Amino acid sequence: MKKDQSFWQKLKKPIYALAPMAGITDSAFRQICKEFGSHITYSEMASVAALVHSPKKTLEMLYSTKKESPYIVQLFGNDPKYFVKAIKLLTDKKQIANLGISNYCLPDGIDINLGCPVPKIVKQGAGSVLMQNLKLAREIIKNVINSTNLPISIKLRSKSGKISALTFLDNTRDLDIKAVMIHGRTKTQGFAGRVNYNIIKKSRNYFSGIILANGGVINKETGDKLLQKTNADGLGIARGALGRPWIFQELISQSPKSINISKIIIKHAKLLEKLKGKHGIIEMRKHLCWYVRGLPCARKLRAQLVRVKTIEDINAILELA
Repeated sequence: MKKDQSFWQKLKKPIYALAPMAGITDSAFRQICKEFGSHITYSEMASVAALVHSPKKTLEMLYSTKKESPYIVQLFGNDPKYFVKAIKLLTDKKQIANLGISNYCLPDGIDINLGCPVPKIVKQGAGSVLMQNLKLAREIIKNVINSTNLPISIKLRSKSGKISALTFLDNTRDLDIKAVMIHGRTKTQGFAGRVNYNIIKKSRNYFSGIILANGGVINKETGDKLLQKTNADGLGIARGALGRPWIFQELISQSPKSINISKIIIKHAKLLEKLKGKHGIIEMRKHLCWYVRGLPCARKLRAQLVRVKTIEDINAILELA
């Protein structure tokens, strides 16, 4: 089944995307962010090796609905052959159905992670450390492009080792990469420190596709500043959406609607419970702590919310707040 390769070009700018976050950007959270205006949603990072060796479990993690479209699956790894096998599985509904997975929605795009600085990913030769290996990274990107009709995008750091985002893009400009999300911090910086606006801005000289700036966006003010400083086509919002999925509404609308946090929390919890059963409520605990961050009674609420086991538990605590 062929997918539209031009959804990136059809999106109205600026583009606001929910950036991939491991253990966070599952179907439930993507649906919540989409309701608040996110133009694109990314999956959690998925290992190509896991898709090959534990396909059912990994595909279940990547479950999505049509409500999340355009939906992009982000992959990490360091073996070109595994990437090709993973792509073939992700785009083969018959093979997926044979694994006992029903109602599977094909992704609208594939993203290759070349920016994650987390040690357990880096130790595998993947993420930001793969960005340093231009020859292998090129081979992986080329193989992925040749193995699917889906549009391919990549996620980079401003710099990893001796390789800057500009050097990387210059060395891959002949490849049919539709979009790049650039985190304006280096591999060494991780998720803290100053964002390098200039390198994202200069990337336009090396890349003709869609450029999304990423890093340090926590509200409309920081989002507008990142756009203005980089001249990017849009933003990738990650940690700024934790407990504040309405950040997309704030960025898009001049007069955002009022927010009822309790209603959002319950809706999110119901989606997670439907997606993952009782374990979904356990996973919801971390989101609950983010949702109440900044409230006058946040500390007291967190102490109660980290123990919830049911939606009724959540309701009871919120009613007393």
